[in-house]
Order: sequence, then structure tokens, then C-alpha cells
Amino acid sequence: MTQANVSFEVALTELESLVTQMETGNLSLEEALQAFERGIQLTRTCQQKLQAAEQQVKILTRDHPDAQPEVFVDDV
Repeated sequence: MTQANVSFEVALTELESLVTQMETGNLSLEEALQAFERGIQLTRTCQQKLQAAEQQVKILTRDHPDAQPEVFVDDV
């Protein structure tokens, strides 16, 4: 799966796992550097996904800037 195809939730879960591993202090220097590099990639992926979602919200609400939020009810 490429970075672009990774969902926000999957990237965040992997990032949280990496942080936990790094916090234990049980990684070798090489492993810690690899984990850090992967963490940076995942952080960027999460930021991009959040920015895209924010842009979508702006586009959807630009015609109704004063619209009030409504409670979402999932009828499925």
C-alpha cells in the first residue's frame, strides 16, 4: 500500500505504535532512526489527510457560511 492509499486512521494507529516502541527505549540506534523516519512519513501523511478534509469542509460550506452544525444520525 502506498503512502497516498493509507487512510488517516491506519497512519495514526501505526504512528502511535511507533511512538510506544520508541518510548520503551528498547530499540537499537538503527531501529530508532528507522522508526523516527517512518514516523515523520506518517505524520506528513496525517497532516495531508487533515488538510484535504479541511479543504473539503471549506468547499462544502462556502455557499452557506452561516450554516449551523446538525447532529448526524446514522440510519443504516
